[in-house]
Amino acid sequence: MTRTPDPAPGSSAGASPHREPAPALADTQRAHWQQTYQAHPGIYGEQPSAPAEHAARAFAAAGAHQVLELGAGHGRDALHCARSGLSVLATDFSPTGLAQLRGAAAEHGPAERVRTAVHDVREPLPLPDASVDAVFAHMLLCMALSTEEIEALVAEVRRVLRPGGSFVYTVRHTGDAHYGAGTGHGDDIWEHGGFAVHFFPRELVDRLAEGWHLIEVHPFEEGELPRRLWRITQETPR
Repeated sequence: MTRTPDPAPGSSAGASPHREPAPALADTQRAHWQQTYQAHPGIYGEQPSAPAEHAARAFAAAGAHQVLELGAGHGRDALHCARSGLSVLATDFSPTGLAQLRGAAAEHGPAERVRTAVHDVREPLPLPDASVDAVFAHMLLCMALSTEEIEALVAEVRRVLRPGGSFVYTVRHTGDAHYGAGTGHGDDIWEHGGFAVHFFPRELVDRLAEGWHLIEVHPFEEGELPRRLWRITQETPR
């Protein structure tokens, strides 16, 4: 996937939990999300997610200015962070979602504090070392990424964060009602309703925090099912 910043400042039978997901799954999911944003513009509404509200407060309290959001989609959380006074680089692998974000920023503001970049998180982040104060990702790490890809992504997050930088991310976990339901792709990835999710065991959260300061693992619920998630906050050493 090219990285192009915009010019603006069912059944569980036969599914091994240890099998690596097929590479084609990533392409299928990318196309599925692109079609979803095209068919349902602004699918998640204009109000920010609760994790984004928490992250914006925490980032501001820590004196953060430059924020990277991974998996920004159509931008409701990126816009909230920008309206809170933060400068945001919003990334996603869907050009359609990011176009909707830019349109909302231009119409309702603040366009001057939002930039976008089409980016697939399976590739290195398009930023220099130690260049951002904080990183936010709402349910991005629990998409159709293998454990190896998740570990590589978290290493990239650490690379681009400044010392003492904050990383707030959310994931669906193995206590979720959809874990073990639908089509299994191995590596704790289950597809339900066309969307593939990597459900996190607590051991994976702890492993991803090795070498960081793990501040909080906060359980919460979201949506009608409801989805069961963790909101994780960790910081790079100073």
